[in-house]
Amino acid sequence: NTMNTINDSIICFLERQTSATICCTDETGNPYCFSCYYVFNQENALLYFKSSAHAHHVGLLADNRVIAGTILPDKLNKLITKGIQLLGVVVPPFHHLSNESFLIYHKKHPMALAIAGEVFTIRLDCVKMTDSKLGFGKKICWKRVEKILNATIR
Repeated sequence: NTMNTINDSIICFLERQTSATICCTDETGNPYCFSCYYVFNQENALLYFKSSAHAHHVGLLADNRVIAGTILPDKLNKLITKGIQLLGVVVPPFHHLSNESFLIYHKKHPMALAIAGEVFTIRLDCVKMTDSKLGFGKKICWKRVEKILNATIR
């Protein structure tokens, strides 16, 4: 494993939640957001999501693979501020990091097998978690190791 270890609080949060909001860039350079169900791959710090090959955001991601996103708790507690901000890159389907995406995604969401679409892979490069239970303004940050972070995915 060539990456640094992700904090256990981040791992636990990502494994327990189910949906994310992902932001990419449209043809004019403006932000474009979409929501999706995801599965977290802890070993390689990846997120998998399924989408129709014809969805607008799929075309946008083919042109510009850099994304940002947020993940909030599935069950919001208005007294506790908790969530994830992330940065990453969508991995091409033929890249080795995408090899297990279909199997891992459908293992967690077997009903999704009945829905047409492709499973996409996001390589997480930076994650910032806010958790007010740890103290006001407390953040837990993780970044992929520098030599991997700067590696271009083609």
